[in-house]
Amino acid sequence: MASHLVKKLPTKDWNLTIVDQSKDHYYQPGFLFLPFDTYTEKDVVKSIDGLIPKGVKYINKVVDKIEPTNNQILFQDEQKADYDILIVATGSRIAPEEIEGMKGSGWHKDVYDFYTFEGARNLRNFLRKWEGGKMVVHITEMPIKCPVAPLEFSFLADSYFKKKGIRNKVDITYVTPLSGAFTKPTSSKKLSYLLEEKDIKIVPDFNIMEVDNEGKKIVSYDQIEVDYDVLVTVPTNMGDDVILRSGMGDDLNFVATHKHTLQSKKHENVFVIGDATDVPASKAGSVAHFEAETLTDNILLYIAGKVLKEEFDGHSNCFIETGNNKAMLIDFNYNQEPVDGTFPIAGVGPLRLLKESVLNHWGKLAFRWVYWNMLLKGVPIPMVSRNMKLAGKNITSK
Repeated sequence: MASHLVKKLPTKDWNLTIVDQSKDHYYQPGFLFLPFDTYTEKDVVKSIDGLIPKGVKYINKVVDKIEPTNNQILFQDEQKADYDILIVATGSRIAPEEIEGMKGSGWHKDVYDFYTFEGARNLRNFLRKWEGGKMVVHITEMPIKCPVAPLEFSFLADSYFKKKGIRNKVDITYVTPLSGAFTKPTSSKKLSYLLEEKDIKIVPDFNIMEVDNEGKKIVSYDQIEVDYDVLVTVPTNMGDDVILRSGMGDDLNFVATHKHTLQSKKHENVFVIGDATDVPASKAGSVAHFEAETLTDNILLYIAGKVLKEEFDGHSNCFIETGNNKAMLIDFNYNQEPVDGTFPIAGVGPLRLLKESVLNHWGKLAFRWVYWNMLLKGVPIPMVSRNMKLAGKNITSK
């Protein structure tokens, strides 16, 4: 957002400031690849200092509280900062403490996450030495960042163990609170063959009650038990605690946001982007990118005292790693499920939707370069619009 706005706001009238408690910025999609030694630590983390746009101030402090009625941010060191417009981009975090036993004696020993840098790195170190057994890949509840990531992890694990020559020694079970493997019904119906093809068992409708660290099993509220030797879990995802302290969020600390304008529903000079919102779109990097383009326009309109665009359509575009150097691509929004078709050029592609291909896999890997060199700098992706295009898609497919 700073990269977009610094190019369009008159600097003599406006000062742009980024507040971040971290000195590092992470390429979070890379956490999926770190456990399998596809990426190294250097591929997924860079110093924030080198990413701040010229002309933008950077404050490296922890925010204790936002006071939207006073247009102020309070820092933990008791200093304050005033604002005229606030963009909330506090994201989401994993909350393993929400489930009994999840962050118990087995945490990062035989119970791992890959949604944090530390979790992905520790899991990598474990898998390098693991000789086989029961691997359970588990989702606690929705919503989560990148809803397809747990499936991708399962598919990549299948390939990883095949390359190590121990796939016959590894039992992979996918445990989900949903009724199917994919969050979208059409995708679940079309792509369920992948689990069968890779001999990945699925346990649907599993609502976890506890992690039994001693018995090495997860237990649901209706007393279904799934044993594991290693549990790779996606804990509850919640908004940042600063949202709770500020009284700005729902039960999961996500901010009530107009799903088309990205303006806070409670405070007109507060806007929200990415995982921090409660909009019914995927919590994924592509969504934040598409939101940024609409949000930039709306902030300029707000400053000019004009009506905001009710434009953002929930557009999400996501590569799904399926293993064996292949991937799928899905493109959808609030109202339209993923369907067959071509992308980004109608009838031409070169990428195919809902179809496995090596080209899609390389597209996924290339996205890391795009992220660091284009998205963070506010550079549009050629031929990829902020809102979903229907041209080239088989909208009638089931």
